[in-house]
Amino acid sequence: MDIRRRNNVDVTGPEGAPVLLLAHGFGCDQNMWRLVVPALAKRYRVVLFDYVGSGGSDLAAWSEERYSSLEGYAGDVVDVCEELDLRQAVFVGHSVSAMVGVLAAQAAPERIGALVMVTPSPCYLDDEDYRGGFSTEDIDELLASLEANYLGWSSAMAPVIMGNPERPELGQELTNSFCATDPDIARVFARTTFLTDSRDDLKGVSVPTLVLECEQDAIAPREVGAYVHAAIPGSRLVTLDATGHCPQLSAPEATTGAILGFLESLT
Repeated sequence: MDIRRRNNVDVTGPEGAPVLLLAHGFGCDQNMWRLVVPALAKRYRVVLFDYVGSGGSDLAAWSEERYSSLEGYAGDVVDVCEELDLRQAVFVGHSVSAMVGVLAAQAAPERIGALVMVTPSPCYLDDEDYRGGFSTEDIDELLASLEANYLGWSSAMAPVIMGNPERPELGQELTNSFCATDPDIARVFARTTFLTDSRDDLKGVSVPTLVLECEQDAIAPREVGAYVHAAIPGSRLVTLDATGHCPQLSAPEATTGAILGFLESLT
């Protein structure tokens, strides 16, 4: 199988430079990174890709069985790493992809040498003393609405996820990205995203890790960032002066600065 075509792989930046592997979240594609790539690619080799079922990937390669778990998406990451023979790459994962990166690093430790977790959440459900941001009823309602009317759900939820209501163009961009995703594929990815509990996987993280959170985030509140930071020994937590769940779009300079600062600390 042609992995580069299957996952719509794109590579930019100087050859021979340390590698950054950027992974998008639910309902998105690699285009979500476009505002941070130019600065990152000045000094690093940047690898972009789309998960199967997203963006410009080969939709014929998608299967519900594989992509009903985060391991399926981690499999895409490992496949891309092996195809490009990446070694000790820095995995930058947004939202649910932060946890995909944790699984990929465990599956292929020689391929991933550090993690950058952008607005991560290992579990969206509140659970006793853990605050994920959503009750069981919230998640049930969210998924039922998505499955009943995906386009309507996208138009309603994307601006909430993006935040920054004073900049409606950002919410519209996320809406367009959601709406470009096949509803059947989106249904499976949504269930995988919102119903998975990956908290135990954090215990196995042994690589340098940066946790990036926003001051206000309706999807991953700051309690989640604090939890992830506490669960990963030696991790660094940075709170961006930003709102919403997609700081790479709403605050690209701050996001880039935090990532570059972390990368410099690795050398």
